[in-house]
Amino acid sequence: MSLKLPGQLVSTDWLEENLDHPELRILDATVHLHPAADNQMRMESGIADYGAGHIPGAVFADLIQKLSDEGSPLRFTLPTPERFATNIGNLGVGDESIVVIYSGGSMSWAPRLWLMLKAFGFDNAAVLDGGWRKWSSEGRPTSNQPERYPKAKFTPHFREGIFVNQLAVEKARGDDGSIVVNALSPAQHSGKGGPHYGRPGRISGSVNVPAAALLDSHTFAFRPAGEIAEAFDSVGATHEKRLFIYCGGGIAASQVAFAQELIGRRPAAVYDASLQEWARDANAAMETD
Repeated sequence: MSLKLPGQLVSTDWLEENLDHPELRILDATVHLHPAADNQMRMESGIADYGAGHIPGAVFADLIQKLSDEGSPLRFTLPTPERFATNIGNLGVGDESIVVIYSGGSMSWAPRLWLMLKAFGFDNAAVLDGGWRKWSSEGRPTSNQPERYPKAKFTPHFREGIFVNQLAVEKARGDDGSIVVNALSPAQHSGKGGPHYGRPGRISGSVNVPAAALLDSHTFAFRPAGEIAEAFDSVGATHEKRLFIYCGGGIAASQVAFAQELIGRRPAAVYDASLQEWARDANAAMETD
């Protein structure tokens, strides 16, 4: 029987019930970011976490190197369609696959990879609600054995407008039908707390919808749709607006964009390079409280 995803978010119950389905591909997208002495962030692959324990059948998706642009001076930026197709295909994800993505630590990495798949034309993917932390806290099956799927053919069909550049964000700042949204913490948004990305603060005129505020602080699952909608509406990011979302490097922003679609609103655009580019441009407008 062919497997069908119940939506772009799947529960731990659903995934456990379908672990052995031959069409299913489970991807562990864990990355860790740690504050560094220079008030920047140090990145660490989640491969050690994967080796210590993962969801049975999961393979490790390397978002630091293989699924990012290796030629960019900026971190985590979108790879070329060809590079993405090769490396996601090497993980066993092909045109007919069914994909569930999770991450340990921050939930944001799974929505990031989900949005990347969407940008390259693939829609049959979902995020595991609550990720590894919810799965493991519930005592569900785990494995420490490496997994591998047969290589598959992934045909990329790039979609414009899912990830955007600095110029698009600058234009959005002057468009009454658009709003620029910061997915970082309130302290980072105000400029009073770190880490920051060259200059403290926010893109001038942007509003704050912190990625962490969209999750239940105990289960790490997404909050009810009404609470997510209120987080957007309370800062003016209403359903009529086209949202342009940024953070430090396009990761937390992907979680906020995912939540926007989760509640049935117009798809948002993610500023891929985010503040790691904007804050280093002396001509790009920033402000603090």
